Amino acid sequence: MNLPLNLAKSSLLALVIFWTIICAKEGLDHDLFLVMLLSFIPIFLVVTIVIIGTICPIYWIAKKEHINNTQLFKTYFPYYAILAFLICAFGIIVSDFDIYLIAFFVSAFITSSQSWVWFANEKSDHETA
Repeated sequence: MNLPLNLAKSSLLALVIFWTIICAKEGLDHDLFLVMLLSFIPIFLVVTIVIIGTICPIYWIAKKEHINNTQLFKTYFPYYAILAFLICAFGIIVSDFDIYLIAFFVSAFITSSQSWVWFANEKSDHETA
């Protein structure tokens, strides 16, 4: 499990999705460029917490049970995606469709789903042995 690479790719993906949604709604302002760059820090922290708190424990438990990444993905990802979608949809509705929270929840859902794919495509220790 290459966690640092996954965190870097996921953070960059979340940054791009988040600011694409906001700029599509509000337009691109040149004064926002510095804010966009600095927003990488909190986005990285949120991505790290979400991935380490929700995805990694499943992979760590499965590693002890000798399940390969593909089996793990096929078994647990559908449930994770359904639950994540429901939470994100609820968050968007409760926020009264605030553009910043829409951008946050959409980027969180897409990024966490893509992170599962990146983990599943890695060769596990059981597949290389």
